[in-house]
Amino acid sequence: MAKARRGKPVRRRDNKKGGPGSGRRKPCQHCRDKIDQVDYKDVASLRKFISEKGKIRSRRITGSCRRHQVQIARAVKRARELALLPYVNEGGRDDSPRRDRDRDRDRG
Repeated sequence: MAKARRGKPVRRRDNKKGGPGSGRRKPCQHCRDKIDQVDYKDVASLRKFISEKGKIRSRRITGSCRRHQVQIARAVKRARELALLPYVNEGGRDDSPRRDRDRDRDRG
């Protein structure tokens, strides 16, 4: 027969509290404010949904619902096309190898 365990109960993975997988999702900002359509001309609010490199942030990070995330992506792409938002943010790294090659070519 197996020996009965005594002492501290074993903590199972599905019983854990806290951590990244627990809790409620944050509500969609647009649903909370009752906004039906995301406007591509509202550049200030669209900048919140773009990373430092200029990429569109995912739903998991922004907390948007699926419907509004699709509208955000479409609005960001339209704003980029009309030059309201940049495709890539300026001020990248200065130590890129391509930049060093161009500098060497200009000197010689």
